[in-house]
Amino acid sequence: MSRPDTFVPPPGARAYALRTARGEFAVVDAPVAEGVEAKGVALLLPGFTGSKEDFNPLHVPLAERGYRTVAVDGRGQFESDGPEGDESAYAQGELAADVLAQAAALGEPVHLLGHSFGGQVARAAVLLDHAPFRSLTLMASGPARISDSQQERVRLLRDALAVLTMAQVWDAMREMEAPEQTGTPEPGDAPGIQEDMRRRWMGTKPAQLLAAGRQLCAEPDRVAELAALALPFHVVSGAYDDTWPVPLLDDMAIRLGAHRTIIDGTEHSPNTERPVETARALADFWDGTGGDR
Repeated sequence: MSRPDTFVPPPGARAYALRTARGEFAVVDAPVAEGVEAKGVALLLPGFTGSKEDFNPLHVPLAERGYRTVAVDGRGQFESDGPEGDESAYAQGELAADVLAQAAALGEPVHLLGHSFGGQVARAAVLLDHAPFRSLTLMASGPARISDSQQERVRLLRDALAVLTMAQVWDAMREMEAPEQTGTPEPGDAPGIQEDMRRRWMGTKPAQLLAAGRQLCAEPDRVAELAALALPFHVVSGAYDDTWPVPLLDDMAIRLGAHRTIIDGTEHSPNTERPVETARALADFWDGTGGDR
């Protein structure tokens, strides 16, 4: 999971419930910086076990480049509601339709970005209807299912959720995982980050985690379908990633005819590990997009 430094929205950003034709979704909405020419809107989708706060470090630098950014909790993620036990509500087609509704509620074509699992949802939304989108950025999100080692981790989580409560699973993860996975305090952390990470975990619906995990372990390769669309693509990753190996992401970018960016010194979450450099790469790409590739 991404580990933001703080769950507090940055200055100027507003947290609220975005009303759509498919219900309300919790968002952090950051306007363009004062005195800066507005260039467009970006809709940001978080990854597995993540939330809208994973993009907090990107809002200010992107606002300064002229982009309004709207980060969203997907159905059943953190502060967006969803059923506790009905996995069918989190089928990929349902989540893709949610994204189309979110884009429609923002009132104009948007640059769409999905991190990790969010990239798979973003891809599904674009394949369902690419008209609401000005571009698609896949950040640390690969062409098909996750690596074998990550599939094993997902299976362990699925098995744990079958017999333990969310609180018990969190306690078990704290005993087993590295600090960045569960919010164990580190030097320089904002006050309360550990409590916020736990609150995010407890707010996420078990059925959402189970459905997302199954999708990550079974996602087919749909790169050829995506490449057939007249849309600018961007593939962003860290220099190392054990969820989808970097050479696999390189190959996907070639197959998509996509712009390719590697953020040095980062792994699976460039958005939180080196946000200034990541925001610069995103804004440079969006600045260069027209209507077609």
